[in-house]
Amino acid sequence: MNQRKDSYRAALRRGQDIAAPRPAKVTTLDSRYVRVTIEVDPDLRRDLTRWAGTPVSALVLTGTALLRTVARVAGSADAEA
Repeated sequence: MNQRKDSYRAALRRGQDIAAPRPAKVTTLDSRYVRVTIEVDPDLRRDLTRWAGTPVSALVLTGTALLRTVARVAGSADAEA
């Protein structure tokens, strides 16, 4: 029982460790009259994946079903000819 408590407390302490935030990617575009700095959040890729994952997955499933239907129709048309 004591070992279980110790491992539980150790897990709680590990969860509280906050890693240093990754630096943002910074790009500067210079021209004669304008200077633009673009800063990209390092978690943007993960956020985009989470946001777009479901619609892209649904689109792939729909495309797969469509292609299967077209292949069956084309296969049956070839068999009739």
